[in-house]
Amino acid sequence: MPLKEYKSGTTFPGVIGRTFDKSEPAWPEPLRAKEGAPNVLFIVLDDTGFGQLGCYGSPIQTPNLESLAAEGLIYSNMHTTALCSPSRSCILTGRNHHSNNMACITEGSTGYPGYNGYIPFENGFLSEILLEHGYNTYAIGKWHLTPADQISAAGPYDRWPLGRGFECFYGFLGGETHQYYPELTYDNHSVNPPKTPEEGYTLNEDLADRAIQFIADAKQVAPNKPFFMYFCTGAMHAPHHVPKEWADKYKGKFDDGWEAYREKTFAQQKELGIVPKDAKLSRHDPDVKPWEECSPEEKKLYARMMEVFAGFLEHTDYHIGRLLQFLKDIGEFENTLIMVISDNGASSEGGSAGSVNENLFFNNVPESLEENLSLLDKLGGPETFNHYAWGWTFAGNTPFRRWKRETYRGGVSDPFIVHWPRGIKARGEVRNQYAHVIDMIPTVLDCLGIEPPTAIKGVTQSPIEGISFAHTLDNASVPTRHHTQYFEMMGHRSLYHDSWRAVCPWPGPSFTEAGKPFGEPITAEKLTDLDAKGWELYNVQKDWTENENVAAENRPKLIEMIATWYAEAGKYNVLPIDARGVLRLADERPQIAADRTNYVYYPGTQPVPANATVNVLNRAHSITADVEIPPEGAEGILLAHGGIDAGYSFYIKGGKLHWVHNYVAKALYHVESGENVPEGRHQLRFEFEVTGKPDVANGKGTPGKAQLYIDGKLVGQAEIPVTTPLILGLTSGITCGSAHGSPVTPDYEPPFEFTGKIYSVNVDVSGKLIEDKEAETRMVMARQ
Repeated sequence: MPLKEYKSGTTFPGVIGRTFDKSEPAWPEPLRAKEGAPNVLFIVLDDTGFGQLGCYGSPIQTPNLESLAAEGLIYSNMHTTALCSPSRSCILTGRNHHSNNMACITEGSTGYPGYNGYIPFENGFLSEILLEHGYNTYAIGKWHLTPADQISAAGPYDRWPLGRGFECFYGFLGGETHQYYPELTYDNHSVNPPKTPEEGYTLNEDLADRAIQFIADAKQVAPNKPFFMYFCTGAMHAPHHVPKEWADKYKGKFDDGWEAYREKTFAQQKELGIVPKDAKLSRHDPDVKPWEECSPEEKKLYARMMEVFAGFLEHTDYHIGRLLQFLKDIGEFENTLIMVISDNGASSEGGSAGSVNENLFFNNVPESLEENLSLLDKLGGPETFNHYAWGWTFAGNTPFRRWKRETYRGGVSDPFIVHWPRGIKARGEVRNQYAHVIDMIPTVLDCLGIEPPTAIKGVTQSPIEGISFAHTLDNASVPTRHHTQYFEMMGHRSLYHDSWRAVCPWPGPSFTEAGKPFGEPITAEKLTDLDAKGWELYNVQKDWTENENVAAENRPKLIEMIATWYAEAGKYNVLPIDARGVLRLADERPQIAADRTNYVYYPGTQPVPANATVNVLNRAHSITADVEIPPEGAEGILLAHGGIDAGYSFYIKGGKLHWVHNYVAKALYHVESGENVPEGRHQLRFEFEVTGKPDVANGKGTPGKAQLYIDGKLVGQAEIPVTTPLILGLTSGITCGSAHGSPVTPDYEPPFEFTGKIYSVNVDVSGKLIEDKEAETRMVMARQ
């Protein structure tokens, strides 16, 4: 049947008022932000205390951050949660950390509400909100907000940055990383750093490069499209890594010790108007050895540790400056709302004497002054995993008492800078109004004129718990609208309410006074006793640094504050209280895969994070590599786990089969085969036979016998007196066929890729080991 032709203007039946020549395209409306909408840049520093930035009175040079303060606002009364992941969850959601199920770091999660480490989807991220308003969204650097068992290639990916509203991510998923050998993720896959340490690589430079690239990529296509960037340095968290020339700039600057640092910084803080003129410096911490009592050797070591930290901070500031300069170069700086925050107070994880390997702390291994001094010239370099001593932690939180993980002001009061020339008239002023990091999101939304969404991707949203401080941006005298804030971190509790602070320290005001270490559990009986006798009370309007405990003379107020803390705790899923520290890391948690005793790894794959891999510590195990050796021989990694801070490596070098255990950088236990690995396909096997019991509390893992086999034939063995008890590598997981990250042993340089063929590597933790029947027969005959 021929097609019927219609004349122009013909009306089609059933299509009222429409003619075929009057149809119009119906393109989807492009999602565009409001004209002139500002960019938003969050710069999140790690473990940076109230008294460590130059604009907060420190002698450390931070000119780029100081320039933001000079042309913006300094907040002197901003608060965090006392720990990284919890604070970061607050920064991105505007909800309290227990509401985010982030009571602790993800590795310290437990199964209770408020503690499981799964940030609810009803607690939307700022990235998810701004994405729906036409923004590009980027996350750079430290993440540490995905459940620890979900950061492997097996996923799920819905709680990775790209699953929570960020379009691009470049950084590391865990809590810390090696600054020269970082464990990098680009979007949803692992990548290697673009350079080696020998070629001048540092993570600070890399993160700034990538941040600039992300912005430039979009601006060259859509110059009017605003962005939200969450820029999180690995600094100033351990390891304190910086090229030597940056640390050397501070030679001799800290030779007068931590008390002198505090006095000078405190005086400068008063001069800057950050601290009230009548404020008193907090007491000398009982856990910190007075500088004058330190030996010359200790002073030499501790001063260098602080020089390295200072150089690291200035190096970090320099690369932040590169990002800021780029925004100026492209004309975006004036209309970028910048907020700079630290996630908690200065860190005490270096211990009383500092550390050349922070992993000693996590494995309960004591430091040695002699060993640390022997590495003095290597501090800050790729061969150490260093952290300064408690004295510098105490000084870094000037003028407050205590530090990270504790809810005195030293743990929760942090530097905070706001800069937005196009949106804020005030310049170089100090704001004293009370604020908490949950207030950042509602303030940004206020500034952008955006209402919090009722739903994101179909998920009904919970109320934002923070309170905007946008009214303070151009008015120094208006009162805060944030009147009450609870705190809890691993059993350490406090409450702010209308210029009063009640604090219940655990295990006590200091470890020395308590006679107990960090991580001491709280029993139900002890909690009752603490509520009756353990709370302190401070009027911080009069006593800004928590020096005068007025609990005894204000008993009714104290009881009111304790009752309010429990009311807030009930509202935000704070109970039950779990005061365990490092021991929480050893708790069993649900895993993506079912529990098993046999693990198979393949070459050419992404590193498997420690939380998702086989645990060989304190148990008999074997590693069997199915390999093909070419006629010319082969060398390289068969399987490796960890890095310079602790780990093991199974590899071929010089024709021989090797296994090395790095006991938290204090000793290398090495077994080498007595014969070469021959050409052809072979089963190369390592076995660890347990010969004693571990002493985890004192930093000693299971002793054992290490044995090497080629096709079932014993070719090497050695007694291993001690192994790492709790955590192998802080930053590196398992890799097959190459070394990813820092090397477990100086016997090779990463990546040390295997030059033969690996079919698979099998790790068996069932305890089944090769039985030497001939040896058993000889033993029986010898007894006859």
